[in-house]
Amino acid sequence: MKKRIGILGSTGSIGTSALEVIRNLQKNGFDCEVVFLSCNNNIEKFKEQIDEFNPLTVILHNESRLQDLKDAGISPATEILTGFDTLNELVSRNNYDILINSLVGFVGLIPTLEAIKHNKRIALANKETLVVAGKLINETLHKSNSELIPIDSEHSAIFQCLTGENNRNIKKIILTASGGPFRGYTERELSKVTVKQALQHPNWVMGNKITIDSATLMNKGLEVIEAKWLFNIEVKDIQVIIHPQSVIHSMVEFKDGSVKAQLGVPDMKVPIQYALTYPERYGNDFTKIDFLQTGNLEFGKPDLVTFRCLKLAFDSIENGGTYPTVLNAANEVAVDLFLNGRIGFTDIPDIIESELDNHVSVINYELQDLIKIDKLTRINVLKKNS
Repeated sequence: MKKRIGILGSTGSIGTSALEVIRNLQKNGFDCEVVFLSCNNNIEKFKEQIDEFNPLTVILHNESRLQDLKDAGISPATEILTGFDTLNELVSRNNYDILINSLVGFVGLIPTLEAIKHNKRIALANKETLVVAGKLINETLHKSNSELIPIDSEHSAIFQCLTGENNRNIKKIILTASGGPFRGYTERELSKVTVKQALQHPNWVMGNKITIDSATLMNKGLEVIEAKWLFNIEVKDIQVIIHPQSVIHSMVEFKDGSVKAQLGVPDMKVPIQYALTYPERYGNDFTKIDFLQTGNLEFGKPDLVTFRCLKLAFDSIENGGTYPTVLNAANEVAVDLFLNGRIGFTDIPDIIESELDNHVSVINYELQDLIKIDKLTRINVLKKNS
């Protein structure tokens, strides 16, 4: 049966990789089509994607670019929606089977919730969905027939390692981290880091926000929180280790001492493909790992003193309630301020810690609580750093 796929954030790094996966799957016997695409600002790339995949509907988040999109020559048969508010209406439709949510940030939460309510398979790259609302997401999942399959390389690795296993046999989950471009730096050295340096990740090609998160190790902190909710595991049973080669994407240790690991080249395409074809596997033309060329694999302990963002993430989920919502919102704004040259690299954890220290957590939160706290946190950070 043909799988109908919608992609939110199609011109970003995950979205473009997803379309490459779909293109490759179609050549290798997987019957699928693209039903809708969404984009914020990259009109040129968006037009190319629309011409190739001919979706029924497209969403342009940035309404001010609508005329530019029309001027690019979109077919009159293609429905054009604008604004983030239309995302919820789009994902509530019944004309697709799989949602790839590769939006960056809090904005990805509500579309995920809507897709769950409508029993869709969600291939999730928007880790903020589970970071800020893990309890709410899981409660909604229990009331639906939806599937949530991660396409972060680390969580996909864990998901694959657990296929066929009983989760009660897990002793711990081991998330690997490359350490980013500043592994081994002192805090003094980090204080002099430039935006250009921070955007030069040694192993992965990602969007700007995720690349900065990787450099601060916040990305790994967000993944710890995500793993707790995805795999229903206590935070104390999640370990982060530094693995500079990014060959082992993550591991699971079982109570009998066995350890399963998922290995591959540092590329998002295989995790994306697995989420689309699960539980089946299909061939592809992607680069495969060559163990004769891999060399030695190294492992180390993360420096939680110098890279405080990872420690702040652990603390926020252990404290529970809406602390992760504040962590995420403060981080999103701080990263944007850094990318725009308004604060230094080491100001990022300072800003996040300040917001967490001043927050009064809501334990039994609802969606409206999260929206309010997210908004207030962003306002506070901008006001203090204007």
